[in-house]
Amino acid sequence: MNRLIRSFAIFLMMSSIGLCTAASQTAKEPAPVPKKSQQAPTQTKAQQNEVSRIAIPPLPKFEPQQPRRIVLNNGMVVFLQENHELPVVGGTLRVRGGSRVEPKEKTGLMDIYGTVWRTGGSKQRTGDELDDFLEVRAAKIETGSSDDSTSISFNCLKGDFDQVFSAFRELTFEPAFRDDKIDLIKKQLFAAISRRNDDIDDIAGRESVKLAYGADNPYARIDEYATVLAVTRQDLLDWHARFMHPENAILGIYGDFDPAQMEAAIRKAFESWPKGTKATDPNIEFQPAKPGIYFIAKEDVDQSSVQLVTLGIRRDNPDYFAVSVMNEILSGGFASRLFSNLRTKQGLAYSVGGGVGSAWDHLGIQQYSIGTKSETTAKSIQSLKKELADLIAAPPTAEELKRAKDSILNSFVFNFDSKQKVLAEKMRYEFYGYPVDFLERYRAAIDKVAVADVLRVAQKYVHPDQLAILVVGNPGEIGNQLAALGAVTNIDITIPPPPGAPAAAGVKP
Repeated sequence: MNRLIRSFAIFLMMSSIGLCTAASQTAKEPAPVPKKSQQAPTQTKAQQNEVSRIAIPPLPKFEPQQPRRIVLNNGMVVFLQENHELPVVGGTLRVRGGSRVEPKEKTGLMDIYGTVWRTGGSKQRTGDELDDFLEVRAAKIETGSSDDSTSISFNCLKGDFDQVFSAFRELTFEPAFRDDKIDLIKKQLFAAISRRNDDIDDIAGRESVKLAYGADNPYARIDEYATVLAVTRQDLLDWHARFMHPENAILGIYGDFDPAQMEAAIRKAFESWPKGTKATDPNIEFQPAKPGIYFIAKEDVDQSSVQLVTLGIRRDNPDYFAVSVMNEILSGGFASRLFSNLRTKQGLAYSVGGGVGSAWDHLGIQQYSIGTKSETTAKSIQSLKKELADLIAAPPTAEELKRAKDSILNSFVFNFDSKQKVLAEKMRYEFYGYPVDFLERYRAAIDKVAVADVLRVAQKYVHPDQLAILVVGNPGEIGNQLAALGAVTNIDITIPPPPGAPAAAGVKP
């Protein structure tokens, strides 16, 4: 029976991986311009009337199962979310401290730490031995890093919880950061650095962040050969000692368990963890580039990737909900203005989208992007800016407002259709200090957004003449189109060579 359950769990995990891979591959494919015969048929007046007669009941009240919050004596916060649908248990420990506070001269430290924490194993067993231990149980333990935190997570069958949770604790407190695994990830990062100018959209995405935040901003920094080489095993040990304290950690456990027994297991494993120094939020300055045209030459492509950027907002901004509706009207799906006008009607875009972005505890990026043929680069920029000008010139129609709000509210159901997703969201609120009922408030706040609110936030945040415009494309095919839009600043993205290598070894796009 256990073998059958493990086989089923493996099947589910492989299916998820397959779906994720397929989704990732699909996202990288440029959207072809549909022929007229391939476009969705337009509804007739009679059909629209028939559709309007269908009674749509109001959405039911959103009442997700709330995870139970516990605070251990050492200050560590724990969330428990029961779910008895499958005999599995999983959990994530999120710890404050991420790449935004790594030293500039060691950019890449968090990439190495987040990988070798797991692959380097613990003091008791190597990473390869841990692989074998987990594989026979259809279980996993993974680690990672982000801008503001690191994390370690596990997932296993209910019957294997004690053993897997013990290994999870072992890796949390006594990682080994073995040298052979550090060397391996450095080689992998070197390979990634050497290929970072291969893809036009990767270049546009990376360099647009530099324009929006400032090239030296921690959120915009990128790994270089020299900064990766500068990272040592002692750096990883020092980082772990600096941030791995209960005051910086939030643990969430979900799955098929008895809550009293699980709380006892967690207290036994973590309550004796001694207090340390609580991490503080860094003071980060944002220095967006001046408005204008910025160009990166890539001579092996026949299209242009365009990004218009500046700073966005924080998610705790009271205007966040109205901005969300405005973004949906502008670029949320096939009926949005950008997709309908630039792609469907004018045939200018392989892909188009964007809006005023938000982040949890710092300013997001306001970003509008379009992929187009080289010969229509300037026309696409002008058309995109016209759509933004129209957005702030007049309020949306009542139909646009309704469609946008319906789209957001209906997709909201799928964003939080599992107890595990609700747990992850609640942990996020705890991490960033948001109201615990922010999730429950969301629907009501979106529902209250009116036409006047959309126009107000559009006029407040969208300023087409204040955007930095980045174009990555083939200069031979684009010609002098950009000069007609204003002064052009060329950006050099040649990859600096490794220390000791000749300067000519730098890789140009």
